[in-house]
Amino acid sequence: MPDKRLDVLAIGNAIVDVIADSSDAFIAEQGLDKGGMRLIDEAEAERLYGAMGPGRELSGGSAGNTAAGVAALGLRAGFIGQVADDQLGAIYRHDIRSLGVEFDTPARSDVGATARSLILVTPDAQRTMNTFLGAAQRLDSSSVPADLIASAQILYVEGYLWDPEEPRAAIEQAFDHARAAGTRIAFTLSDSFCISRHRADFLRLIDDGRIDILFANEAEITELAGVADFDAAVDQTAAKVPLLVVTRSEKGAVAVRGGERASVNAEPIEKLVDTTGAGDLFAAGFLAGEALGKPLEQSLRLGAIAAAEVIQHYGARPELDLAALASDLLS
Repeated sequence: MPDKRLDVLAIGNAIVDVIADSSDAFIAEQGLDKGGMRLIDEAEAERLYGAMGPGRELSGGSAGNTAAGVAALGLRAGFIGQVADDQLGAIYRHDIRSLGVEFDTPARSDVGATARSLILVTPDAQRTMNTFLGAAQRLDSSSVPADLIASAQILYVEGYLWDPEEPRAAIEQAFDHARAAGTRIAFTLSDSFCISRHRADFLRLIDDGRIDILFANEAEITELAGVADFDAAVDQTAAKVPLLVVTRSEKGAVAVRGGERASVNAEPIEKLVDTTGAGDLFAAGFLAGEALGKPLEQSLRLGAIAAAEVIQHYGARPELDLAALASDLLS
């Protein structure tokens, strides 16, 4: 068995987040679905950027945020994602490496501009995301080498990658490499809109036994299962995957592995500021627990601690010392 020098290797869209405060009125004026996520082209990205208020530029992307969280917890993390050979690409590379995440995917000059997500945060801390994928959707199979996949205990992949053809082919190849190397495969459904577009493919991955750990939130699991009842959706899906993890915002989270079921409450917080990255950081904490061989409840608590930290400030990367916050669970 190859040496597992990385605890978690994440593959996802390399995106620079531009986060700005917004009013409900502005969301309505722009015809946006509050709390939702939509894909936009470069022209719309420029138009909306010109209309929104001052923004904070922070490196993001779902799987990249998870990798950052894993590293912040003191574990060994890597990331694969495509950036362009431009200023935002350089910012992204610097930011993720500065957090201790291994990131060596070469920047390219033939893939358009580096992806960015324009995130509008309303006073109730809900975030409305408008994402231009740009270079991120040009990740190809050459960026998922077998030896890199084999070096990780867990391969974590975001469902957002399933839209463009090139990344989808790269992910299928990464899954093959992982299976051959004994690397566990974790997959997050990412967003209900991903499921509505690719439900048949996601169910195929599950039915074919390609996924070892499946992450979802409450809306996503009911959408995937095609039933409105949460418990029925969890039971139906848990019967098909070795490990299912479902987050429920302020209601906590649940994990099911075989006949074992564990749940935790959400961690208390002082003030809700921005929910961007909550699910990503929850996944980071849970995966850290799995990599360390912790019981399900402890892994869920690690996820809850990481998620609680990130929703109390702007941006989807931790600002406090996560390893210190969770020291009793990491030892």
